[in-house]
Amino acid sequence: MTATTDQQHTGNAELLSSTLAGAKAENRAALIAYLPAGFPTVDGGIAAVKAVLESGADIVEVGLPHSDPVLDGPVIQTADDIALRGGLKIADVLRTVREAHEATGAPILVMTYWNPIDRYGVERFTAELAAAGGAGCILPDLPVQESATWREHASKHGLATVFVVAPSSEDARLATITAAGSGFVYAASLMGVTGTRASVGERAKDLVTRTRATTDLPVCVGLGVSDADQAREVAGFADGVIVGSAFVKRMLDAPDEAAGLDAIRGLAGELAEGVRGGR
Repeated sequence: MTATTDQQHTGNAELLSSTLAGAKAENRAALIAYLPAGFPTVDGGIAAVKAVLESGADIVEVGLPHSDPVLDGPVIQTADDIALRGGLKIADVLRTVREAHEATGAPILVMTYWNPIDRYGVERFTAELAAAGGAGCILPDLPVQESATWREHASKHGLATVFVVAPSSEDARLATITAAGSGFVYAASLMGVTGTRASVGERAKDLVTRTRATTDLPVCVGLGVSDADQAREVAGFADGVIVGSAFVKRMLDAPDEAAGLDAIRGLAGELAEGVRGGR
């Protein structure tokens, strides 16, 4: 399925919203996969995004690797380092979005720290992301009170702006963040960096409940989900289940790229069954 030219040039925030609404209509959470662009190579990263979408993921976050990743744990840092040493450029990230979206028709966001966008140019980045068929951005380190310029350009190009909330966020702060965001709210299930965890825990459920009290946006939970059982647990109370490190670890542990793709296809299928069993 290929996006229309109009969609490609106006962004796909509506596609993101309709995909999440579609999952809700099926009485299930959406499965959202995170994969860094350029890992293990640019072409390999594109193949990985397509593989998880074809195997059960509804939405993909494409990571823009950064040299100083404050939120990312060791697994994603390792993959980012491989991508950066391979010479990854923002153009390669946009190509990843374009080719994966054109091949699958699925909504694809970019997850990035603010500095690379600031250096690249906000207007240039938002225009090029929309032209690539991107659905929006997740910006974990951009404070809401400093986000007006970004949001203006993102809105102009039909891109969603997804902000991150944490268990430490007080209710008034949650309301401020959710009022500024669009697409969905990314609820970080715990304090700390990304990575798989033995338990996602009650704090995530409490955060979802408190966040929902401030907004009608879907609330999707990330940081820590690594298997079907955890996906099922989180899908019982969240609108979306976000999985990153577990996919990246499967690829890092694989003996070659083909085996890595097989491994993440298998994981996507297991997680997709998990989110469908959560309700």
